[in-house]
Amino acid sequence: MSSSRTVQRGRLRIIGGEWKRRQIRFSGGSDLRPTPDSVRETLFNWLSPYLHQAKCLDLFAGSGALGLEAASRGAGNVVLVEMHKHCCGRLKDNVALLGAKQVMIHCADALDWMTSCEEQFDIVFVDPPYDTDLVKRSLNRLIRYRLLRPEAQIYIECSAQEAPTISEDWAVLRQKKAGQVCYGLYQHVANSDANGKTQTLRDLL
Repeated sequence: MSSSRTVQRGRLRIIGGEWKRRQIRFSGGSDLRPTPDSVRETLFNWLSPYLHQAKCLDLFAGSGALGLEAASRGAGNVVLVEMHKHCCGRLKDNVALLGAKQVMIHCADALDWMTSCEEQFDIVFVDPPYDTDLVKRSLNRLIRYRLLRPEAQIYIECSAQEAPTISEDWAVLRQKKAGQVCYGLYQHVANSDANGKTQTLRDLL
């Protein structure tokens, strides 16, 4: 997702699966941050047992690196949500280039889109622009609008400085830090006692 008028352009390489080593192009504002290769490799090693035919949602899709990597590695259905038209245009080009028939793109604000979504997902990627409250708001809407299948896994990526507050209603499955990037996998705890405690991703590292 990008909100800046300055447009950056680049390429990234899909790491594994059907389209391994294929390059895709991306464009967006200065706040567009494709997930680094090393982080993507670790993430998809974590997700490997769960990806086959999984239904995935990539909120704030940006370059599409996470959603397209999931599709390459066997996800059955991938939804990319991105609000900026120039990013969506590039995503459509990449989907066509790869012949990724299992990938659907919605050019919409992610938070607004969730309010009308009637689907449920096994894996959700939440990687919004830094220094916003979008992580917390996204997690709240995923639960409020019942968008998660049982045992769904949620990937969160943020800056180490930002360290958004995450309710203890979310169990930590995996977490790691790479430079100034914090990232981890979470799962919503069903029937939580909702004791009001909170934690930050930084606290878990």
